[in-house]
Amino acid sequence: MKVVVAMDSLKGSLSSLEAGRAVRAGILRAMPRAEVRVCPLADGGEGTVEALSLGMGGRMERVRVTGPAGRPVQCAYGVVEARGIAIVEMSGAAGITLVSEQERCPLNTTTYGVGEVLRDAIVKGCRHFIVGIGGSATNDGGVGMLQALGFGMLDENGVQVPLGAGGLEHLARITTDRVLPELKDCTFRVACDVTNPLCGAQGCSAVFGPQKGATPAMVEQMDGWLARYARLARQICPAAEPNHPGAGAAGGLGFAFLTFTNAVLESGIKIVLEETRLEEYVRDADLVVTGEGRLDAQTVMGKAPVGVAKLAKQYGKPVLAFSGCVTPGARSCNEGGIDAYFPILRTVVSLEEAMDHDTARSNLTDTAEQVFRLVKCLGRGIQ
Repeated sequence: MKVVVAMDSLKGSLSSLEAGRAVRAGILRAMPRAEVRVCPLADGGEGTVEALSLGMGGRMERVRVTGPAGRPVQCAYGVVEARGIAIVEMSGAAGITLVSEQERCPLNTTTYGVGEVLRDAIVKGCRHFIVGIGGSATNDGGVGMLQALGFGMLDENGVQVPLGAGGLEHLARITTDRVLPELKDCTFRVACDVTNPLCGAQGCSAVFGPQKGATPAMVEQMDGWLARYARLARQICPAAEPNHPGAGAAGGLGFAFLTFTNAVLESGIKIVLEETRLEEYVRDADLVVTGEGRLDAQTVMGKAPVGVAKLAKQYGKPVLAFSGCVTPGARSCNEGGIDAYFPILRTVVSLEEAMDHDTARSNLTDTAEQVFRLVKCLGRGIQ
């Protein structure tokens, strides 16, 4: 039997690759002669750099950049040297997990470090980028990133505006004469699964601002500042479109990419599936295994496991899924192409115990073993 295992990470417990290897260990206990291929998986959010770097035969780089709260952070990104590709997660430089609850204030948090990561990769020869933009702590419209790339985001005195969304209040002019020259040769595939515009009731300030620490008054201010920013952007980029679906992603970072770089916004899971060549392996498999930390009604809304399932169903392959936990809403996953799913908890434990690395790995392996003993039985002794 040929099995393809494409597990998303169990966040806080196991990476995609660790989860896949745990499943493989369980399968081989039950069916020692099975051919099991583990493929790293992500949906454009956390884990995308690792999954794509491994899946594309790349290497990891680390660079010290400006974090969202202004403190230096170490950001990892992937490089596929043979293709001149860099794989970046904006959350590694401007993610909400990098700021404490007390520091969460989008007036101050910045995407400057994202631009520094891109600049580092460009200097090292990369010209094509895959960028995941989920999990941001920012609402600065990507202005910080653009400043790091050499754009002038200037006040009335010709001085760069302060970092953070608060700096947008002073934005009077945008200049391009000092932009990194190589940027014009770069392309960006931006993993984005939200459709929010830049401004308005469904814009980034109103919808995502509160979870980043914005008060109602801040939301109103930032929305107005971003609208003026969009008007200024149109003066040098007439095609700038703040209402483009996804322009409001990551606090307006989607707008910055669409307006000032050669970028397209795409489904994160679509990019990962294509670049890791998962389709080739699924086409030749007898059975496909996927999963994530929690299966619920949101899983069918563009998350990685259902993306794998839909791909598998194009070739008529059965799909099983494993998860740290499931909710009643997970039944929708069956309609999304997952034929059966299995929670891996073995005993009643605390959340902390369940998420322990070694416990999660052991539970995943043990559950996979028992499920594949059943698969073996139903397969009438297929080895």
